[in-house]
Amino acid sequence: MSAGTIIFTGANSSLAIPAVKHFLTNYPDHYAILTIRDPDTPSPHTDKLRAVIAPFQDRVSIRAADLSNLASVRSLTSAITAEIKAGSLPPLTSIICNAYYWNLNVAAELTVDGFEKTFQVNHLAHAILVQQLLESFGRAQDDSHTYCGRIVLFGSDTIFPGQSPLEKYPPLLPEDLQQLAKPTPETDGDHAGHGFQRYSLAKLAIVTWMYALNDHLQKPENSHLRKITTVAINPGNLTDSRALQTNTPFMIRNMSRFLIGPLRPLFSLMDPTMRTAASAGTDVVTLALDQRFEGVKGYFTLLKEDMGPPDSLDKTKQDALWKKTVEWSST
Repeated sequence: MSAGTIIFTGANSSLAIPAVKHFLTNYPDHYAILTIRDPDTPSPHTDKLRAVIAPFQDRVSIRAADLSNLASVRSLTSAITAEIKAGSLPPLTSIICNAYYWNLNVAAELTVDGFEKTFQVNHLAHAILVQQLLESFGRAQDDSHTYCGRIVLFGSDTIFPGQSPLEKYPPLLPEDLQQLAKPTPETDGDHAGHGFQRYSLAKLAIVTWMYALNDHLQKPENSHLRKITTVAINPGNLTDSRALQTNTPFMIRNMSRFLIGPLRPLFSLMDPTMRTAASAGTDVVTLALDQRFEGVKGYFTLLKEDMGPPDSLDKTKQDALWKKTVEWSST
């Protein structure tokens, strides 16, 4: 029986595929559940993932999880919970919430659940996934009544106002948080500007929620969960990420192909966060499982402890977003 199970969402992404390879090669005592939106749909990226995991078939499985459909997320968490209770799957060690969505080419899209798609995939679906699996973590060696483990969420430098050249509208949490889940329709046709802001706000929301989750896990009534910690990582600006080629305007695709990618070595000398998806994937797995990060919590840039933007550190906003996420999760 493996020492524990790790869940990795969006497992056929640019970052995830090398991360999964690093994990399976360096953590032979763990089992991996890799989720993708639809394992049965032909995809060169899923084919690449299957090739990577082929030598490790006894320690890995691919599961369906469409984060734009909350019923799919709940179906996954129910199955994992049942398997862990039955003893057919080792308890959780870590959840890595890597899956993402953005679209800079169209106006805001609503999911079947009625939420803005970028927000649901990046924040709400992952929040539900995590909350429903907290009591499926393994027990601490020094306290059999307490669960322990590490949750990894994903931030971005785009959550800091003024940090991205693509920013047109600042990423600031609105007074009415309902605007995150069901934004007012745009009227100016600026799909790229508003789409980028939706992505930034969704990432800001999950980072703000991370701080609230860590506080929640330390409350007296949750003493059995106090050794589960949550971190959010800015994995860097990944110059070879498919994200730059997906749902983006022609200009961004060309910049990625002919400027950012070829000149990455030069850019990285000026900014160490400009790096490859493989480097980021290794760091993500390290942050999730390496013993030197045991008990850590909070925001990281690469593997360096950092702080989120002011909105994410505001306790009032953390509490408000926590309560609103609970409300959205119950619909």
